[in-house]
Amino acid sequence: MLINLSIKNYALIDNLNVNFTRGFTTITGETGAGKSILLGGLSLVLGKRADLSSLKDKERKCVIEAVFDINNYNLKSFFKRHDLEYDSNTIIRREIHPSGKSRAFVNDSPLTLDILTQLGKRLVDIHSQHQTLQLTEHDFQLKLIDAFADNTAILNAYANKLTKYKTALQEFEELIEIQKNANKEHDYNSFLLNELDAIYLEEGLQEKLEDQYQQLNNVETVLENLSKGDQILGDEQIGILSLFQELKSISVKLSRIGNKFTNLKERIDSIFIELKDVTEEMQILRESVEPDPGKLDEINTKLQVLYDLQRKHDVTNISQLIDIRKSLENKVSATQNLEEEIEDKKSLIEGLKKELDKDANALSVRRRKVIPEIREKLETSLSSLGLANATFKIEIVPAEEYKTNGRDTLIFLFSANKGSDYNTLKKVASGGELSRIMLVIKSILARYEQLPTLMFDEIDSGVSGEISNRMGDIMHKMSRNMQVFSITHLPQIASKGDHHFKVFKTDKGDSTQTQMKELLEDERVFELAEMLGGKSLSDSALAHARQLLN
Repeated sequence: MLINLSIKNYALIDNLNVNFTRGFTTITGETGAGKSILLGGLSLVLGKRADLSSLKDKERKCVIEAVFDINNYNLKSFFKRHDLEYDSNTIIRREIHPSGKSRAFVNDSPLTLDILTQLGKRLVDIHSQHQTLQLTEHDFQLKLIDAFADNTAILNAYANKLTKYKTALQEFEELIEIQKNANKEHDYNSFLLNELDAIYLEEGLQEKLEDQYQQLNNVETVLENLSKGDQILGDEQIGILSLFQELKSISVKLSRIGNKFTNLKERIDSIFIELKDVTEEMQILRESVEPDPGKLDEINTKLQVLYDLQRKHDVTNISQLIDIRKSLENKVSATQNLEEEIEDKKSLIEGLKKELDKDANALSVRRRKVIPEIREKLETSLSSLGLANATFKIEIVPAEEYKTNGRDTLIFLFSANKGSDYNTLKKVASGGELSRIMLVIKSILARYEQLPTLMFDEIDSGVSGEISNRMGDIMHKMSRNMQVFSITHLPQIASKGDHHFKVFKTDKGDSTQTQMKELLEDERVFELAEMLGGKSLSDSALAHARQLLN
């Protein structure tokens, strides 16, 4: 519910601050007084794009602020989803700066124009003759049927499943595309993987093979030097061990003479033991080394394979080859598992289709069931609004595709006169007829769902007398459960308001300003009398005005 509207520096409005309450509020004023300006300002708060030309003073920013009571609007999830601070009395502010920059805030939290527009649609429904085209849209017509059939729960369940179905379908198509590309690469990846698997890759393999290759490739040099070393160490006459044995004997003799030679003896003993170990190890190595041309060729072949693989994959070591092998394993494995994943996704899609069909069929049954009653209510209500011969032909036809609201195509045809052919509203209904049909539909919707604040902008154009009186009655009846505004030029409708505001212009110096005020009882009488008979107030016009108010 709209509680307060404040407009500063917008069009002909310098500073306007108005409070509103629940019920039926009528707004009147002479042509050009600024009723459309008021509506334009409110539209900016609800998400309409800003226009720099709308600034009254081009040097100051325009600020429009509206306060809404949203306690019964179930908007907490919307605020949470868009990271906005929730307050039961929510303040929406729109600023238009002289630079052309526009900013929007909800409870002082900045937000995008797109999100503001989404929120605005949930707060106020502005309806004018220009917006009756909405009435000709398939989804809006179906919304009437669904509200009457109480299909909200089924529609919500269907919408959730449709989202899952579309997601699964998109994922399935992506998997098929991946499979196409994967099949082309699978054989090549498998070939590369087999190449890498043919040689057991492990950390240190290359260094190990290169070391073995060096030994086998230089076996004669190794044997020659090991033999020479053995001879130097172990020759009985001139070998190092023989000489060291003699040195050892000398150190023993010296140690017997005095303790200061003991350390020398121990060091020579230690060296002698180490030389004996070196001699034994050289003998063992000499016996273990022998020429093996076959083994040499085998190691050389493995090394060449390793070097070729490194060049092929543009790497320099075993670790990088191991990483490539892991990557290839994942690709080959993914391709092999892709078929199973595709089958699982197919099963999920089929299951969701069955659930969607079940919900869609339930919606169709419930829609068909209420159509006769809806048609009767529409025709009865329109008859009271001067369209006594208006009739509808409403049918539900199954559709192939899944739509946002089921699998139904609604045929909604209208005939305004006896003997006239049925056709779509867009083709056969006049502007005045569309306005009355929309009013009736809104009044029906208001009984079955929580509508936002409704604002009718001269929806009564083209009607007068008793018809306008009945339109006013419909709007007033709607206002028992919701806030309703009507910008009107007809006294019959203006008199129905629980609250009556007048929009008027005043001259202030060289400037013309639009202002707005709530009329007291006596002021309402004079306003209605002027609407009935013009500026020269006759006694009959005043009497008629009082009669309308009573």
